[in-house]
Amino acid sequence: MFHLLYILAFAVLAVLAVANLVRNLMMLGSEARRPGSRSRTFGANNSSRPAPHPELLDDQGQVIDEPLIVMRSISVRDVRDQLDDLYDAKETSSSEESDD
Repeated sequence: MFHLLYILAFAVLAVLAVANLVRNLMMLGSEARRPGSRSRTFGANNSSRPAPHPELLDDQGQVIDEPLIVMRSISVRDVRDQLDDLYDAKETSSSEESDD
């Protein structure tokens, strides 16, 4: 008897969740079609130019034009060698500690 009650309760909750999802998607779609809805919703400033992220500004508040991170290319062989060196260093340090 309780099994049927659980199944019925789960079915009701599932229907409510799907109905809520559909309603929210429809509201989101209608808000996206309205011009100017974004600035009203989020309270953005009236300028047409968006404000840059604070991490992209220097101390004076000017936008940084240089790259923030530089990555170098490394071969798979070099990575394997570095990992092997780290693994070997860990093995030797753990064996020295166990000898003491």
